[in-house]
Amino acid sequence: MNSLSDIAATLRARLRQQGQTQAGLRESAGIAQRTLTNVLSGEQDFKVSTLLALADRLGLEMMLVPKGAVVGMDAGGAAKAKIPTRIEVARRQLSDASSE
Repeated sequence: MNSLSDIAATLRARLRQQGQTQAGLRESAGIAQRTLTNVLSGEQDFKVSTLLALADRLGLEMMLVPKGAVVGMDAGGAAKAKIPTRIEVARRQLSDASSE
């Protein structure tokens, strides 16, 4: 996630997944309706404490990692392999041979 809109999209998706309402989330996190609307819009800056409260209520964890470590992480599932498969190597070789 690199932007406020990315964070907002993650929060909105998790809210839908859990079947919670915005009102329920707002009440459990102890924030105002306007604050929640601003956070979920992805267009307004917000306090870290607000993000932590929302993430907690949605069963999410906030984590800061070195930029280099992000390459090996995929929030949506398994990390992509760095080592090519035999098929990928063979395709590359065929592609290189046909372009010569």
